[in-house]
Amino acid sequence: MFVVRWILGRIILLLNFIFSPKKRQRPESEQAKIDMQTQNLSLYQYNACPFCVKVRREMRRQNLNIALVDAKQDNNKQVLSIQGGKLQVPCLKINNDGKTEWLYESKAIMNYLNDNYAKT
Repeated sequence: MFVVRWILGRIILLLNFIFSPKKRQRPESEQAKIDMQTQNLSLYQYNACPFCVKVRREMRRQNLNIALVDAKQDNNKQVLSIQGGKLQVPCLKINNDGKTEWLYESKAIMNYLNDNYAKT
């Protein structure tokens, strides 16, 4: 099973590389504003997870610079499970005014990104 999962993961990464979406073009001042707003966001993800790839493609499409955190590393895995409440990826960590929110599910994350950053 590990071999099949590894092969499928590499195929997903290859197709993502080949068919990578174009980045949204914004004026430099607007992009700087968006970068400031997204600096409090972190995406906990696995590199070859299809749902994580889906969210990363949306981030690229919208040209959002969100920190990527590898949830396979032990310390990141602990942070995700203890602070976030469950070990599930993708998970968007949102820090707002000292309050931390953990958003799970790729569709919910993409809706959040679209609602907050697609219009700007």
